[in-house]
Amino acid sequence: MSNKTKIVVLRMKEIIYSAIFALLGILFVVLLIIMFVPDKQEETAPELPAPTVSDNKYIPGIYSTTVNLGSQTLDIEVMVDANAITSIELVNLSEDVETMFPLIKPSFDDLTAQIIDAQSLDTITYPSDAKYTSLVILEAIEVSLNKAKTTNLPAEPEE
Repeated sequence: MSNKTKIVVLRMKEIIYSAIFALLGILFVVLLIIMFVPDKQEETAPELPAPTVSDNKYIPGIYSTTVNLGSQTLDIEVMVDANAITSIELVNLSEDVETMFPLIKPSFDDLTAQIIDAQSLDTITYPSDAKYTSLVILEAIEVSLNKAKTTNLPAEPEE
């Protein structure tokens, strides 16, 4: 064994660099822990309030029904607010459909005006020359309105 004493000379610059790297390493480890440990709040999905049956006739939104006309399709969108039908639109009406079924657009416009004025499908009239076209359109609108009705909501749970 040697009795020689070893003297280690540390320069202040080396101590400061070592301390900074040690702090950065600790900060990096803490950051990794924070990022990859799941929060308890994320595990439970926030509960959305269930829609309730009230005096409203409809659940506000846009409801769509697809109508098949031979090999072509078109969509009828019904927009409702809580108590009224606000608009009805034809979507994806191609030129092919308009050419093959020329009564679609005028019948739709006539029925839409009547439905929005009456806010009901009960008192709707249509011309006899467009009976079947009108019935197809009315059926699609009725399907969309049935999707929007509040009576389709599940009953509230009893406590």
